[in-house]
Amino acid sequence: MVLVNNFGVNKNNNNKNNQSHEGMRLGKYELGRTLGEGNFGKVKFAKNIDSDQPFAIKIIDKNKIIDLNITNQIKREIAALKLLRHPNVVKLYEVLASKTKIYMVLEYVTGEELFDKIVSKGKLNEDKGRKLFQQLIDGVSYCHSKGVFHRDLKLENVLVDTKGNVEITDFGLSAMQQQFRADGLLHTTCGSPNYVAPEIIANRGYDGATSDVWSCGVILYVILTGYLPFDDRNLAVLYQKIFKGDVQIPKWLSAGAQNIIKRILDPNPETRITMAGIKEDPWFKQDYTPADPDDEEDDVYIDDDAFSIHELHEEEHRSPGSPTQINAFQLIGMSSFLDLSGFFEQEHVSERKIRFTSNLSAKDLIERIEDTVTEMGFRVQKKNGKLKVIQENKVQKSLGCLSVIVEVFEISPSLFVVELRKSCGDASVYRQLCKKLLNDLSVPPRQALVSSEVN
Repeated sequence: MVLVNNFGVNKNNNNKNNQSHEGMRLGKYELGRTLGEGNFGKVKFAKNIDSDQPFAIKIIDKNKIIDLNITNQIKREIAALKLLRHPNVVKLYEVLASKTKIYMVLEYVTGEELFDKIVSKGKLNEDKGRKLFQQLIDGVSYCHSKGVFHRDLKLENVLVDTKGNVEITDFGLSAMQQQFRADGLLHTTCGSPNYVAPEIIANRGYDGATSDVWSCGVILYVILTGYLPFDDRNLAVLYQKIFKGDVQIPKWLSAGAQNIIKRILDPNPETRITMAGIKEDPWFKQDYTPADPDDEEDDVYIDDDAFSIHELHEEEHRSPGSPTQINAFQLIGMSSFLDLSGFFEQEHVSERKIRFTSNLSAKDLIERIEDTVTEMGFRVQKKNGKLKVIQENKVQKSLGCLSVIVEVFEISPSLFVVELRKSCGDASVYRQLCKKLLNDLSVPPRQALVSSEVN
């Protein structure tokens, strides 16, 4: 498995365009090299001219955040960071503004993303991994105590400084108490697919603390193994894996590590271990020294020209008559008449694996598949919720036995994905089988093919 950085930031410091602010003065700060660049601004290295203290300044283009409709995201990030003063959370010092830009003056962390650390050096041993995880839990649980829920915890948003200490960053998707609805839950589906908790995908409301715990568990898994616990290039299948929570935990991990991962990556948020439970876990408590939050809360200066940091619900910021915005999580959960094929690569039925969508119930799908393959002369074996269909080639025995595994995944109550995987045998007969099932079961046939993989 390969870890993929989905941070969305270009770190190329050699781009000539990145030099546009270099040497520029911003009050008491002198701006230097570009540390990162995203869709709506840049992050620049800066130093205080009087003290030589280093900082990272996030430069945000006001017009771009209005065009991208993410004004609330920036407000939320500022509001959250204003509250937080902890050794394992990146600090916000002040927010400055001009007519066209917002400048967030942040703590400069000399180190690297945890993502880069794992990619370059591979998995960590349990002692080193546990230390990082302890600091991550300290930082996240402190955020929760302040009423801040990150909602986008992933390797790319965890920095590790040169001393090996964790600092959590990027609170743009964070939630605060004002966003909770009357049911006491959050309802905005957001996060990064490989790290998102199953209850968020379910789109029925979720607890911010509980979902953050899940994301911390994914991070711990990657730290100790070097790869993701849930991964698939097909989003629908990835979400199904997350729903099931059927994670394969390596046997070479210690019993304590296996146990805490299993308790965190529990797909049921009601029985999932809590932050308090993690801190009482024997594996976690080894050589654990809790971090001390900063006793004194520094005032964070917010320039009036930046914007008010009062938090509002997303629904209150839509213009009258504007369409409701949805994301991939919500779209996957919608009814099956939508064409999901745009999420996935489309290839020909002649390959080893295909997937297609159907709005028949799981029971009907299984019965119809059994009837179809039996009519075509296949034998059917059932095992672990899967169908294995087998056909002997009596005419050309050299081609051997055709064997196909059929599995049905539930994406929502009205949407299922059928996956066919050819293990061996005659490709032409396999193609006939696939086309027959596609025509009979998919909805609608012209958009039925969801994904396939080459031999």
